[in-house]
Amino acid sequence: MAQVLVNIRMDEDLKKSMECTCKELGMNMTTAFVIFAKKMSREQRIPFEVSVDPFYSESNIAAIDEAAEQIKRGQVVVKTIEELEAMENE
Repeated sequence: MAQVLVNIRMDEDLKKSMECTCKELGMNMTTAFVIFAKKMSREQRIPFEVSVDPFYSESNIAAIDEAAEQIKRGQVVVKTIEELEAMENE
């Protein structure tokens, strides 16, 4: 089967990290990408879950913004870990 060259752009630090991981696994990046391509082609899907970090959801960011505004207004409520745990059990 004929071989083709595929160029991929990525962050330099990410590349170095991937190279280290591949080396620990006893392979190079080309082998890792070929494994990924074969699995993706065979399964007709990305072979792992791809999702958005829920921390950055609109509702969470809005809650963080509201908390920041409360802090600016001096409306901060301080609770100990024990108090928070007791609230959770109520």
